[in-house]
Amino acid sequence: MLTRIDHIGIACHDLDATVAFYQATYGFEVFHTEVNEEQGVREAMLKINDTSDGGASYLQLLEPIREDSTVAKWLAKNGEGVHHIAFGTADVDGDARDIRDKGVRVLYEEPRRGSMGSRITFLHPKDCHGVLTELVTSAPVESPEH
Repeated sequence: MLTRIDHIGIACHDLDATVAFYQATYGFEVFHTEVNEEQGVREAMLKINDTSDGGASYLQLLEPIREDSTVAKWLAKNGEGVHHIAFGTADVDGDARDIRDKGVRVLYEEPRRGSMGSRITFLHPKDCHGVLTELVTSAPVESPEH
């Protein structure tokens, strides 16, 4: 089922300043950046390490690009900080279905496109002890994109 912590999503007001903090403080480097119009965010993926299943673990830094985005609303209510945790899986469709069958609300009827071409869905935080949880099936990653 779930194979790793794929990433931890961190909401921030200023992506460039937050990236600079993680670079200067921990030595993390940006592996990938993109704008996700559908989710209304600009993001940077900082690679932490490779994993035994061929994937990797990342910090995902998220800056809203629209005030009506989910991350912008979350920031307005909570301020900067951990927004969600994402678990990697080889089969986001099957695992989402299995988890839904256990009574957990899955927020997307069908998985959507996520960072770096991944397929994602989210689980309702009220059903996950207050933690917004993402399920991720990673796309093959051949080389870093910036």
